[in-house]
Amino acid sequence: MNHTESDIFDSYSNDTKETLKELSEDKFDIVERYEAILEEDPNITMPIAAIEALVDLVRHTKVNTLSEFIKIIQEGSSILKSSVVNSISVSAGCDLFLRFVTRSLNDADVESCKHHLVSNGKLFVERARKCRDKIASIGAKFIRDGIVILVHSYSRNVNALLLEAASKNIRFSVYITESRPTGSGIITSRILSEAGIPTAIVLDSAVGFLIQKIDLVLVGAEGIIGTSQIATLAKVAHKPFYAVAESHKFVRMFILSQFDLPTSSPILQFLDQKYPSLPKLNSRQSSLNIHRVNELKMTEEEISNNPILDFTAPEYIDALITDLGILDPNRVSEELIKLYH
Repeated sequence: MNHTESDIFDSYSNDTKETLKELSEDKFDIVERYEAILEEDPNITMPIAAIEALVDLVRHTKVNTLSEFIKIIQEGSSILKSSVVNSISVSAGCDLFLRFVTRSLNDADVESCKHHLVSNGKLFVERARKCRDKIASIGAKFIRDGIVILVHSYSRNVNALLLEAASKNIRFSVYITESRPTGSGIITSRILSEAGIPTAIVLDSAVGFLIQKIDLVLVGAEGIIGTSQIATLAKVAHKPFYAVAESHKFVRMFILSQFDLPTSSPILQFLDQKYPSLPKLNSRQSSLNIHRVNELKMTEEEISNNPILDFTAPEYIDALITDLGILDPNRVSEELIKLYH
């Protein structure tokens, strides 16, 4: 997603615009830096990329007071949150860094505080990058010989967990949802197959058909649509459902329903679409064959009219596999209270 300086400035007050102009004179664009970090390291999470970008913002900031210092970080966080379609993961990183900043500042001079934040911020990022290995080690204990696992879409944490289990010579098989419209489940299948793990890609709509064949479900926290309905099916079928996520993805949001999730534009609208005429079916043809021949696909407008992520209620999650250990979903609130209060 490209963002010009004027696009960003239009979203903020005049005071903020002036501050951002001062920053831009230093040739530092926090959105460009954030996107560059993600590009440089495909394995980095969005919260950690946001924190790294904010650490670089601190390094490039020239202020005279601590209050100006905090204001710059708040404004940088606001820009990052508004620059992505799914702001939840970015919000987790920005809020965590701001909490770290407010706890770290003292009565020392600005330059000393700046040096402290940069050095300790980088240390935090280095530690956070190691969370995935810790999660994989903890979660691999859930994988037993001979079980069949259902994985939704693509998750770096889930992949790391399964690869860790495979490295211990545990034999298991994995069904992977295709995850339309991105098809990211295909990436998961290739990664696991290359490690010698038997895999099969299934249509998102086929989960209800195969749910009785699996032993457990593993999903990540990458902000993917479709997790909620899989969790519902797993609950009905009495199959364990585990979410795998780093603790730095915990975010302070009070979600009660799907429609409490933030969206960048209106969704689920009734669109005025015009379609080309379809061939008529005869008794020897099925709608499935016609679809294959004509390669019918949703338009970009139809895709953008759909949600990009959904909310899975805690009662559908048996446990969270995190770098803090195995957590009951309700423990997330406790961990957030410890962190922010």
